[in-house]
Amino acid sequence: MLVTGAAYGGGVSIAPVEQDQVLGQEVPEADHPWIALVWNDPVNLMTYVTYVFQTYFGYGREKATRLMLDVHHKGRAVVATGSKELMEKHTEALQGYGLWATYQKDE
Repeated sequence: MLVTGAAYGGGVSIAPVEQDQVLGQEVPEADHPWIALVWNDPVNLMTYVTYVFQTYFGYGREKATRLMLDVHHKGRAVVATGSKELMEKHTEALQGYGLWATYQKDE
């Protein structure tokens, strides 16, 4: 952020202001990414899980299939990363499709 002196008597100052000094407030630590997980379950078919990943996230067939295979073979897959609010939204949507989904802070 640059401060110009035009409002302060016409001089120009190019001294940078540190972000944590703006208005005397500290800038909060960057929000660590959160992850949305889909867990293996005994109910949903692999083709259906792939379909959900393609339909909801817009993933291509290859990526959706790879994620579905992670769910099937490893027991879970990280299907999205981002803010807590977005991962909560994704989790609720995936649960609406009948998938076992959770979200948590990325480690």
